[in-house]
Amino acid sequence: MPGLKDVKDKIEGVSKTSQITKAMNMVASAKLRGAQEKMESFRPYSEKFAEAMKDLSGGMKDSNLPLMEVREVKSVEIVVVTSDRGLCGSFNAHIITTVTKLMWQYESEGKKVSFVTVGNKAKQGLKKTGKIRASYGDIMGTFQMFNAREISQGVIANFVSGKSDQVDLVYGKFHSVAVQKPEVEELLPIKPVEKEGGAEQSKAGVSGAYLYEPEPDEIMEVLLPLYVNVEVYHAMIEVGASEHAARMTAMDNATNACKDIIADLTQLYNKARQSAITGELMDIVGGAEALKG
Repeated sequence: MPGLKDVKDKIEGVSKTSQITKAMNMVASAKLRGAQEKMESFRPYSEKFAEAMKDLSGGMKDSNLPLMEVREVKSVEIVVVTSDRGLCGSFNAHIITTVTKLMWQYESEGKKVSFVTVGNKAKQGLKKTGKIRASYGDIMGTFQMFNAREISQGVIANFVSGKSDQVDLVYGKFHSVAVQKPEVEELLPIKPVEKEGGAEQSKAGVSGAYLYEPEPDEIMEVLLPLYVNVEVYHAMIEVGASEHAARMTAMDNATNACKDIIADLTQLYNKARQSAITGELMDIVGGAEALKG
């Protein structure tokens, strides 16, 4: 059985750890409020932008726009968005696992794979593959739209030059404070969306036809790069909120684990103390009996 001092030192150490994890939980909770508000205010913009793109792209099968060029897929670039810091449970690990499985799938089909990593954890998790083309680290804490623009411009240039035939976007999507799941989206090429139920919509008095000034092709030429910027920025916002939620949950679990450890160590300390007291009493009784003899 360990000595009283050893057990007492362990209890003190775990108590200090519990204080740290509790403080980190409170910090993550405070940061989550701001990140969640930012994410929720940007989601409607992103959704409306996507709706406008779908309407504009409907029927544009013969478009000469570079970002809508569909070609035989020989090489795939995957943009991976994670957090810069750890201590957020298995949040980043799930994203890296999803990306790794996706890489194996493409390579089994004979396709070449490259990565663009956003966040230090993505770079660390995929460094051993040797397939990282570009890396953006230490930006997830203070990122702005210009960061997303810089990332998307590099991805677009690589796609237009023919070095990649398809671009996927993988990030951690925020569903709730308790649930954050990896999301996989095809970023490039941007494929036209077929308009559905045209006759039925006309009967119902709802028309999907609009007149555009200038022509849709000219508008799309400007909007397509902006659409890629918005998608990358949206992924970064989702990861920002998911990171704080995952860290808050992880630190809460760590604090509860510390409480359980302290309870077990306290019980062990009491047993050791009782054993020591019993030993001392036995020595006293034994000495008294010896004197009587």
